[in-house]
Order: sequence, then structure tokens, then C-alpha cells
Amino acid sequence: MPLVNVHMAVGRTDEQKRAFMAAVTQAAHDTLGAPIPSIRVWITEFEPTEFMAGGETMAERRAREAAAKENPA
Repeated sequence: MPLVNVHMAVGRTDEQKRAFMAAVTQAAHDTLGAPIPSIRVWITEFEPTEFMAGGETMAERRAREAAAKENPA
């Protein structure tokens, strides 16, 4: 029984999340041969201020990228 926990920032629609989980379920079935009813997929969401990479939170990165688009060098 494959158990797949996906972590992602909040902001996707319920439809996007459902489509994603369905695709992950199908991928587990196709690659592992696991029966569809045995596959468990769930999403754990977090706020953009709760994740950091390279010393910058996701919220900070998004703000920096948005500012760069508004004021290209």
C-alpha cells in the first residue's frame, strides 16, 4: 500500500489538488503496479512564510520576484 504525502504551499484550488492527487495515484499504479484502491495520497499545505530555501522564505522570494517583474533591470 503506497502512502504518498505531498507538501505544498497554500494557494491551489480544490480542483487542482484533486487532479494532482489523481495523477499521483495513477503514477503509483503505473510504476509500482499497486492496485488503485490501495494507494493513499494526501496533501499537507503550509503558508509561504513557513518554508525557507537558501535563507529566504517562499513569501520573500515571491515578493522579490514580483518586484523584479514590475521593475526589470
